[in-house]
Amino acid sequence: MGRAWRWASQPTFFFDQDQGMATDDHQLHADIEQRLAATRPEAELLSVERIAAERLRLVIDHPDGVTLELCELVTKDLRDLLAKFALEVSSPGPERPLVKPEHFRRFIGKKARVRTREPRDGHRSFTGELVGASDEDVTVAAEGGLVTIPYTEISRSNLTQRGEA
Repeated sequence: MGRAWRWASQPTFFFDQDQGMATDDHQLHADIEQRLAATRPEAELLSVERIAAERLRLVIDHPDGVTLELCELVTKDLRDLLAKFALEVSSPGPERPLVKPEHFRRFIGKKARVRTREPRDGHRSFTGELVGASDEDVTVAAEGGLVTIPYTEISRSNLTQRGEA
């Protein structure tokens, strides 16, 4: 059946699309992203989460917002996956995942929570205003000061509206 999957067990930012089979989670993400680009170019696939062996949760975004109709259309576009997986297609909600450098750049000035794979200065979670984002790293004005985190060290990140994460 393949390897067990954990959220952010691998970097979700950059990966080799030629690596692995379609059952590999990164390849699955790449395949779905490529198919949506062809059928729904305005829709953006933010994440593919394997929440059970035979269930996938897709989080999508769209410049005009995500409607129930768009979720239904995306499900229909991926109908062949229904033979292997149950699909949940949803909007990102107010705590939108940030998974690519352009996402971090788009939300400069907004509050985000960035979690790292390994502790940095004794912390694995940094919440604060996004103040910078390059192709290699993001800078957060966290409670303890500015912290710059390479994307390769990020396990998960999202916008937040909460005071403390």
